[in-house]
Amino acid sequence: MSAKTSKASFAKTQRSEVSVKANAGAGRGYAETKIKYTDEPLGKVQVVPDFLPSPAELAFREEGVKVTLALSKKSIEFFKSEATKHHTQYQRMIRRLIDAYVDAQAPTRRSSGPRA
Repeated sequence: MSAKTSKASFAKTQRSEVSVKANAGAGRGYAETKIKYTDEPLGKVQVVPDFLPSPAELAFREEGVKVTLALSKKSIEFFKSEATKHHTQYQRMIRRLIDAYVDAQAPTRRSSGPRA
């Protein structure tokens, strides 16, 4: 083993020990010993269907419709303030609020046609 290899190995070991000691005192329940993995049966295993959206679905943007809407000054000031805090656009927050309302109402909506 070369001096360079052993020095790198020593540094890696030293970092690992420091990490273990630092994490052990953090109150997170980290074990101070290394986990030893074995080649044992896992027991009953269940395959979970893929529930994550495809990349194409993630990239999909819903078609938007431009509208002119007069809102109260206090509402706009609120959304602008909150948008600044959360590093986003206030229009996006309003749009998501309306979308969330529509989604929440969807199960209770009746499809009986227009009201008289």
